[in-house]
Amino acid sequence: MDELRYQLNLLKAMNQKLSGHEHMYRLICDSLGDAFLYCSLEKGEINVVGKLEAIDSYTFRDLKDLNILCDVVAEEFSLPLRALLFLEKEDEERRSLDCKMKDDKTWLRFEAVVYYNKNGEPADKVIKIEDITKNMLRAEEMRYLAFYDPATGLFNRNYFVSRLNEFLLKAEQENDVVSVIFIDIDGFKNINDGFGLLIGDEIVQQIGQYLNEFSSDKCLVSHLYTDVFCIAVYDPTKDRSIDFVTSTINKRFADGFVLSNGERFTFTASMGVAEYPEAATSSIDLLNCAEIVMFKAKENGRGAGMVQYFDAAILQDFLKKAEIENKLKDAVFRKNFEMYFQPQYFSDNERLRGVEALIRWKSDGGKMVSPSVFIPIAEKNGLIMEIGTWVLSETLSIFKKWKDKYNYPMIMSVNISAMQYKQDRFVNELLDLLHKYDIKPEELELEITETLFIEDIEEVKEKLHILRDYGVRISLDDFGTGFSSLAYLQGLPIDTLKIDKSFIDNVGQEGSGRIITESIIQLVERLGYETVAEGVETAEQYAYLKEAGCDIIQGYLLGKPMPEHEIDKLLIRLL
Repeated sequence: MDELRYQLNLLKAMNQKLSGHEHMYRLICDSLGDAFLYCSLEKGEINVVGKLEAIDSYTFRDLKDLNILCDVVAEEFSLPLRALLFLEKEDEERRSLDCKMKDDKTWLRFEAVVYYNKNGEPADKVIKIEDITKNMLRAEEMRYLAFYDPATGLFNRNYFVSRLNEFLLKAEQENDVVSVIFIDIDGFKNINDGFGLLIGDEIVQQIGQYLNEFSSDKCLVSHLYTDVFCIAVYDPTKDRSIDFVTSTINKRFADGFVLSNGERFTFTASMGVAEYPEAATSSIDLLNCAEIVMFKAKENGRGAGMVQYFDAAILQDFLKKAEIENKLKDAVFRKNFEMYFQPQYFSDNERLRGVEALIRWKSDGGKMVSPSVFIPIAEKNGLIMEIGTWVLSETLSIFKKWKDKYNYPMIMSVNISAMQYKQDRFVNELLDLLHKYDIKPEELELEITETLFIEDIEEVKEKLHILRDYGVRISLDDFGTGFSSLAYLQGLPIDTLKIDKSFIDNVGQEGSGRIITESIIQLVERLGYETVAEGVETAEQYAYLKEAGCDIIQGYLLGKPMPEHEIDKLLIRLL
């Protein structure tokens, strides 16, 4: 009797222990957020452990109930899932499958493992069901970021290039054409600076939404960066022709976009077009060619909605400028420049008034590169700042030596770029140099051009007044060639006005050129400024300008630009 009681107590204890273990395992499974279906293949029974909201409403009693799961997933996953759920029929041990549910939102991962007995017969099976919706959404987001631009929803650069490669392969096989249109919004920086980045971002978004209307299986649209977009067109004909696409874009930009603040913005775009296989045979080269000719379009007609087609001459010109730019960077680093000086004479007595400082650069092999070539490049890439600082320091250093050696009273004229002048520290740095080299302010004349006044005339005038108060002379260069001069001449703190060579070339002939030059001289005389005629090359021009009342003559007739030692010889002769 005692033995029987002992056995009963032992069984009870073991059941309690098993129940405790089962409770523990169920709690662990529930906490995982996954469901586990244990299938006894020998008994045909199913036990469910764990909780998963997606299947909580379904009841599983025997093996055939597994078919319920095939009915709740999206149709394209139904057959693959059925094969997984009954994996033992194919004598496999393990398989997994990610399935989208019919709600088109939820994703479940099914993983089945079959256990075989010693005879190789399937005995047990465990099916794990896991909710992977968050992971799939995250993966989808990563895929989106890998292929699309988040600001516009258009293809990003990398994916665009990949798809463009496919276009080119197809075009090669079918002997067809692929056109690439590189689109740059004109003046976009001014919009960002004037209205703020948020307005700029909204404009980019609206432009992107509009350009996306061109998207099709034969038309790829990409947002490359900032305000730059690109369109690739396979077999550009009819409503996909380049003329149609570019003219449609220009018209839509001219109509403008209404932003959330109610303002309407209109635009123009500079567009460059390059075609496969004429311009290039690789996607990167094709993009580069389209970008290069886009810059040419911008150069030819900013604000006019220009479209420039690829031309080999444009590419060669670009490569030449790129080569010059690379060499120029090295020249700036090594200070590989030389200052030349062109004399200026008073017209009434041919006495030396002073010299204009002109930078010269000898590239590899000693070949002289014209400032008209490298200065615009330097202004574009920012090198003009370092060049301008060097020019001022070098020029004043040479001028100091001439003053100490010859003590000849003359004026040193130095050209100042608009970018250099607009720097906040420019005035202070200039005055420091004058102090360093012991140059009187009135002995220095700064030559500025009309382009300096385009953006902010009041700020320019303020700096000019500061310089004039210190005694620095101001000369307005290339007068008459800019955006109209008469409107702002009055009230400008300038001393000298230089008449551009384009007018001087025509003064020897009766006609409008002579009339304009006479009018300029008379106007400037009334305003109290000195006049300098540059580019004087003939005795006839000199005689006419002297008679017309021009104060100062500069040009090859009286002296070409010359190096420092030649000016030394000139000053020695004048002593």
